[in-house]
Amino acid sequence: MEKLRAGESLTQKEQTINQQGLVSTLLDDHDKLDRAVFSAYGWEDLAEQLVGLPGATTPLPDKPAAQAQAEEELLMRLVAINKERAAEEAQGKVRWLRPEYQAPQEAAPTQAEMASATRADAAPAADKTKASWPKDLATQVTLLRDMLAASPHSAESLASQFKRKPVKGVSEVLSALAALGQAQQENEQWRLVR
Repeated sequence: MEKLRAGESLTQKEQTINQQGLVSTLLDDHDKLDRAVFSAYGWEDLAEQLVGLPGATTPLPDKPAAQAQAEEELLMRLVAINKERAAEEAQGKVRWLRPEYQAPQEAAPTQAEMASATRADAAPAADKTKASWPKDLATQVTLLRDMLAASPHSAESLASQFKRKPVKGVSEVLSALAALGQAQQENEQWRLVR
């Protein structure tokens, strides 16, 4: 894979491995996944500087300065996210991926509690006071789940809660929630799956 990234010639044996192991396909899928992850974090600027370059899976002693700087920036951002997560956990806030399996002992809020907590957030706001659509995927998912917990919504009505009405972004998150079995669409209305 690294030889393909570096544009080096492959031996006959390596060409056979490439063809039989679909290494070129794996490389393409790996790059797509990297781009999707960068996009989920809102770090498209780093994706352009890092995805598909040699040294992604093995050390590269002579990296171009721009690549080394982008990798350093990536590490800085990851450390910042980790510090933020650690601070949240120190305050007792744990972001479980599957809370029903990882922390079943933690009491989930009742439907009434969630509805009262999000009712104000779900009401349409004046244009000047609408929140911006978050850049990070985790916040987008949390916001939409909270809004759907209060009541069913169309993608259009959810998007109208934010500045610039991000229908495409809202629809993508709703589709992801549906794929994970967390949301369901019925007659243009999305609802949270319990």
